This record gives sequence, structure tokens and C-alpha cells, in this order.
Amino acid sequence: MTTQPDPTTAGTAPGAASSAATATWVRKATGSLRRYRAMAWLTGAMLLLLCVEMVLKYVLQVPGFNVEGDPRSEAARIIAMVHGWVYVVYLVTVFDLWSTLRWRLGRLVTMALAGVVPVMSFVLERRVHAQAQARIDQAAGAAAGAAPTA
Repeated sequence: MTTQPDPTTAGTAPGAASSAATATWVRKATGSLRRYRAMAWLTGAMLLLLCVEMVLKYVLQVPGFNVEGDPRSEAARIIAMVHGWVYVVYLVTVFDLWSTLRWRLGRLVTMALAGVVPVMSFVLERRVHAQAQARIDQAAGAAAGAAPTA
């Protein structure tokens, strides 16, 4: 596995090779960001649905969501199971974006925790998207400026 240099850092020599590497990095980062955004929204929605299910089950004790093991509680079990698998896929997209943009470890932890705190994934998604998009735009601008004109 080869490691590509970060094209957004200073010291990248202008030229055809570096602008091609930067363009490749921009495509990869854009794809990672798009996947992260979709999974952040899906994870947040599933977490809110899980919270509603927990309130129905433990606070209101609605039939079908109660604690006594009512056979009608199949929906509650499915919601919890789906949220768990969606969160696993969310973690994969978080790691992909984090490693592509080479952020610090604290950012990875914060993004991972956003999937388990209700509403936090929506709030953090906006911030992460704005910062990542600015960095991608900066790299794309640098690649466009470094591209040779014929």
C-alpha cells in the first residue's frame, strides 16, 4: 500500500504529476465526503428512531414496545439491529474521510461519537462538511492553478 502525499500542504511542487495527483485526491476526498454525509444523516435518523422506540418501550410502555417480551415487540428489535449495522457502516465512512483528509485523532473520536449522541450527527455533519469542502476547494484551486496551459 502506497501513501500519497497530501496535496493540500505547502511544498507541493507545481507540475503535471502533482496536479494529476491533486486531482485524484480531490476526487477521492469528494467521494469520501459524499459517503460520510449520507451515512451521517442516515445514522442520525436511525438514532432518533431508536430513541423514540426506547421512550415508547421503557417510559410509556406501549403495547408492542413493552419490556415484558410481548411478541409484538419485533419492530423494536429490528430498529435496534438496523441502527447497529448502520452505525458500523457510518464508522467505516468516518474512518475513510478522516484518513483521506488526514485530520487529527480527536476529530476521528468526535465524528465516531456523533453517531451515538442524538442529534449530534446532524450538527457535526454541517461542521465537518464545511471544513472538508473548504479544504477540497483549496486543493482543487491549487491543482487548477498548477495545471499547465497549452
